[in-house]
Amino acid sequence: MANKGPAYGMSRDVASKIEKKYDEELEDRLVEWIVAQCGSAVGRPERGRLGFQVWLKNGIVLSRLANSLYPDGSKPIKIPDSPPTMVFKQMEQIAQFLKAAEDYGVVKTDMFQTVDLFEAKDMAAVQRTLMALGSLAVTKNDGHYHGDPNWFMKKAQEHKREFTESQLKEGKNIIGLQMGTNKGASQAGMSYGRPRQIIS
Repeated sequence: MANKGPAYGMSRDVASKIEKKYDEELEDRLVEWIVAQCGSAVGRPERGRLGFQVWLKNGIVLSRLANSLYPDGSKPIKIPDSPPTMVFKQMEQIAQFLKAAEDYGVVKTDMFQTVDLFEAKDMAAVQRTLMALGSLAVTKNDGHYHGDPNWFMKKAQEHKREFTESQLKEGKNIIGLQMGTNKGASQAGMSYGRPRQIIS
């Protein structure tokens, strides 16, 4: 990991815009959910973006969170006995969480990159991923979600409809309102201007 110096110009503008997307109220809700989901053994972070980043940085809290959404026999992430201290091991733990979240159903566009968390480049993206994971857990309603269900929005679910053959045939005879109407349609009274004059 390279040392990062101060940012100037456009780099500083981009970094400040990314930092402004971070939501401190959302941080409180996510911390409450993670503690409710994993138990008090995960502890609590210091308030603020950097405290939240340090809490999640080694990947252990995230791994426990992902494992808590699965039944006992099928935990997707192996958690080491002692938290990893080597950089690549910590990043590997975060990558395992991302893989487990994707397998759980979080779409790729809602996922953060490992460096977004590890180097605190985009903590708002980390929040988005955790929100998407929480929304999926509430929507699945399989008994593994702990906490207030109102913390997350339920995802839209498919509502399949079955039609009989006679209903489908009736539908072919109806003209949709956006197409207008065919009642009283005729060409009576239409004029196309003067007829063409041919002079020889």
